Amino acid sequence: MTPWWQTAVIYQIYPRSFCDRSGDGVGDLAGIAAHLDHVADLGADAVWLSPIFPSPMADFGYDVADYCGVDPLFGSLADLDRLIDAAHARHLRVLLDWVPNHTSDQHPWFRSARASVDSPHRDWYIWRPGPPYRPPNNWRAAFPGVGRQEFPPAWTWDQVSGEWYLHLFLAEQPDLNWANPQVQEAMFEVLRFWLDRGVDGFRIDVIHALGKDPTLPDLPAEVAAIPACAVLDDPRTHPIVARIREVVKGTNPDAVIVGETYVPSVEQVAAYYGSEAAPELDLAFNFHPLFAPWRAADWRRQMDAAVDLIAPVGWPSWALGNHDNRRQRSRYGGSEARARAAAVLLLTQVGTPFLYAGEELGLADADVPDDRRVDPGGRDGCRAPLPWSPEGGHGWAGDPWLPWPPEHDAGRDMSSAAADPHSTLNLYRRLIAVRRASPALSVGGFEWLPAADDVLCWRRFSGDDERVIAVNFGSVAAVLDLPAGDWAVDVATGPGGSESSVGPNEAVVLRPA
Repeated sequence: MTPWWQTAVIYQIYPRSFCDRSGDGVGDLAGIAAHLDHVADLGADAVWLSPIFPSPMADFGYDVADYCGVDPLFGSLADLDRLIDAAHARHLRVLLDWVPNHTSDQHPWFRSARASVDSPHRDWYIWRPGPPYRPPNNWRAAFPGVGRQEFPPAWTWDQVSGEWYLHLFLAEQPDLNWANPQVQEAMFEVLRFWLDRGVDGFRIDVIHALGKDPTLPDLPAEVAAIPACAVLDDPRTHPIVARIREVVKGTNPDAVIVGETYVPSVEQVAAYYGSEAAPELDLAFNFHPLFAPWRAADWRRQMDAAVDLIAPVGWPSWALGNHDNRRQRSRYGGSEARARAAAVLLLTQVGTPFLYAGEELGLADADVPDDRRVDPGGRDGCRAPLPWSPEGGHGWAGDPWLPWPPEHDAGRDMSSAAADPHSTLNLYRRLIAVRRASPALSVGGFEWLPAADDVLCWRRFSGDDERVIAVNFGSVAAVLDLPAGDWAVDVATGPGGSESSVGPNEAVVLRPA
């Protein structure tokens, strides 16, 4: 039987920016609950919530102070229970964002570990002795910090205990020591806690960095200047991931585990699916397409890599937007036509698509002035609040924590877009509906078809069902060289799409007539 997540469309919600109902300008669980019908009407099958756990918010929730609670900023544990029930009533599954590589420095575990070298939690984190003027190795942390041009050391000197502790991200995010069985069991209990409350799976943050060589060797000189989290891929991680899978599937066999595998090559991504004897992730994020330029040759390489390297060992996943990267429209030269064509790229591949909330509006990144920038990684623009209505507050109870995205007051809100049959929102609705109705698009095979240099054309097929997809990356219209037979348009992203041609920066999905 095909697992639910293979045919699903998963919708990522960044809670702070989705909708505020409390009036403090920060999105909350009540705001999410108020718009679950939007997610269901879009056609998504699951929502992934970026972290909602108690946190000092140094990294906006990715610094967790309590893995089994809800930050009051978002609501309460009871609010989350009600949200899960409301989602399930709409046939939407709920995924939480689990952050196992590091905690907040305010987590009770780290407070205990920092208090004394003899603390029972000391070995729950990674400490090394050494002089206060020389970190233990050359690893760099992920965020440069305000005004810095280079990435800082991934180590902080602790004056109290006279040792260094490791943090692949902020100093406020000390790394857990996953070589310690007590750490593993404590974190497995977290997974069981949420699964027992009805959570349907997890997106697992920085999963590729859990295993570390205990000698903590220097990185090679050619990669020493970039964050260590972007290059670490130690074989000790794979048994940990396999054990995580055992715990999750042993509690709920239907739950999905999705890994943030931010590794240098697609071959390394594929390794996180494990093997038949030792399976690991259900889905591993392949971020390489997210960084591909808007060129047919580049995208063909990305699609070939997914089909040739990932599909033989596991089910691929696709994401062209998230809370860490510029929105598609901003990445693709500000072109709404390209962003609409990218919707076709996302939703017609072999694999499970992840849709970042707001892409269905065709939003661009917000222009955030320096005095309103708050994110240590400079990611504020893609985290701008979502406008829900054309009225002054755009459906928010309070003034939002970040500026609105461009055109928020010019019809680019959910209510106006829903009423416009030609909107990007309704394009996504049509695409997802076509995908859901077509076995070829949801689980079918893949083959390339001949096309002009700036055009990619491929066929998806399953039994008697088939679809042809064409995406024109060029600046002139292109005639399509289609298989024999009559074809009809299922979805076209612009006026140039027909059963025989596709316009510049447009895409078309065809079905047998």
